[in-house]
Amino acid sequence: MRHLITATLVASCVAGTLTVAQAPTPYKLGTFEAQGRVFVGLVLRDALVVDLSLADKALPSRTRVAPPADMKDLIARYESGMRERLSEIAAAVTASGAKVPAYARPLSSVKTLPPIMYPTTMLNAAVNYREHGAEVVTRDARGAAPAPGATPPGDALPNTQSAPGIWERKPGDTRWNPYMFLKASAAVVGEGDAIRIPPGRTQIDWECELGVVVGRTAARVPLAQARNHIFGYTLELDVSDRGGRGDTRHGSDWLVGKSHDTFAPLGPFIVPKEFVRDIQNVGVKFTLNGSVMQDANTSLMIHNVDELLAFGSSILTLRPGDVIATGSPAGVGSARTPPIFLKPGDRTVCTYDGVGTLTNVVEAGR
Repeated sequence: MRHLITATLVASCVAGTLTVAQAPTPYKLGTFEAQGRVFVGLVLRDALVVDLSLADKALPSRTRVAPPADMKDLIARYESGMRERLSEIAAAVTASGAKVPAYARPLSSVKTLPPIMYPTTMLNAAVNYREHGAEVVTRDARGAAPAPGATPPGDALPNTQSAPGIWERKPGDTRWNPYMFLKASAAVVGEGDAIRIPPGRTQIDWECELGVVVGRTAARVPLAQARNHIFGYTLELDVSDRGGRGDTRHGSDWLVGKSHDTFAPLGPFIVPKEFVRDIQNVGVKFTLNGSVMQDANTSLMIHNVDELLAFGSSILTLRPGDVIATGSPAGVGSARTPPIFLKPGDRTVCTYDGVGTLTNVVEAGR
């Protein structure tokens, strides 16, 4: 009897009559332009782009949902049938084999735009890797060794307290509290776009960061529920102006330092969270003109992606398509001896394994 059942199962699989649960085809998502038309696309194997609007018209569906108007719309409706529809489309294109459907085209034939145009809110974590904290301390001390007994970078200073309603320090937690700042979404550019050096500014630096894309409205989200509010992951090159504002008024000036035009390359795509096995164990690499400048792993973060979302959502409400940049590993240019700053003609490449590679050129500002 057992042999009969086994034979029947095999025959049914061959005949295609047995319905079995299959893992969804992995895909990424992006925003593209072709022949003057902007569309949301599904990316397969980093090589093929599926126009979701055209695919929806061409393919029958068990889950009838309207195609996304833009990436924010897709994210907002992902849990309301959009996920299933995208899985259907991805499976259909994969099943077509070498024959590319009319609603798909090579990635090289379209212009890749920022995946989200544009996030309502962009939050960035400051100094969220201990090694980066150490190099910043050394840089600011002009190369001098830390004083004996000084608090190690990443650890809280003596008498550090909770921030009521925002961040509660747990017993035994020696880390400093999270620190976040706003980055202007007007600074966003996409894959292949130019980072423009502002006239008169000569100390322009790089920070290759993981971007967490918010999936649902998040207001004062408990830490245990934070992952439920994450849609997926992208890359942000947090370009920084280290030149300062010319005085010490009110301390650091985050607007001058972080939000010049073109200072937020974003993309190239978004990977839904279900296709990343462990976001806290992802390799990071940044190269400048082919030379490795940053080489790290997301396991080295001081505060993980869930903690950053919980912290940020305790300050302001986050919405679908908002982005949290999770901080830079060590290896920035301003901390080197001598310092290395971006200049026209440079080529930057920021990579997070399994998430993507974001490439940009550097040009003089207009």
